Amino acid sequence: MGQYFTNEKLPSNVRKTECFVLGNKFTFLTDNGVFSKDGLDFGSRLLLESIPLEEVGGKILDMGCGYGVFGIVLAKLTGSCVDMVDVNLRALHLARRNADENSVNHVHVFESNCYHNISSKYSSIITNPPIRAGKKVVYDIVMNARDYLEKDGKLFLVIRKEQGAKSLIVDLEKVYNVEVLEKKKGFFIIKCSF
Repeated sequence: MGQYFTNEKLPSNVRKTECFVLGNKFTFLTDNGVFSKDGLDFGSRLLLESIPLEEVGGKILDMGCGYGVFGIVLAKLTGSCVDMVDVNLRALHLARRNADENSVNHVHVFESNCYHNISSKYSSIITNPPIRAGKKVVYDIVMNARDYLEKDGKLFLVIRKEQGAKSLIVDLEKVYNVEVLEKKKGFFIIKCSF
């Protein structure tokens, strides 16, 4: 079985899921071969519910967008323009469909392996990094975010304690001002700024 950060050809089985985030209903199409295909996962929900929305504005990057949850929710709730990127082509196709499904038209969905196709700067970067892709990819995403953040920009991420949250925080503190916004059921919600 392939991983969600690859483009292996798994049989398609598109299904529709619904969720409420911060009092708003969202509908998402999911499929085999994408992260959290059964619906919004606990860590992603906790991240969305922990981000201070008043600090998220301007242009947002949803790094490793999957089928589009972060980008679509934040675009809808903040009115911000959002770039949504992933390496998984099936996820990108779903993200485009989900933007339409949720009547969000100020998102730009495109392929990028980490920051390879990124040329903009952002006020916020949001990510649930693909832990199964390995430490090198995770560190590429979180450590190199600083090069794509505006002067007062912020990186928001979720990581589990058992996946190395504490050691990652130590490493992040070498580059950023780090604040743990929430800890729940082994998940850490982290805000990084300059």
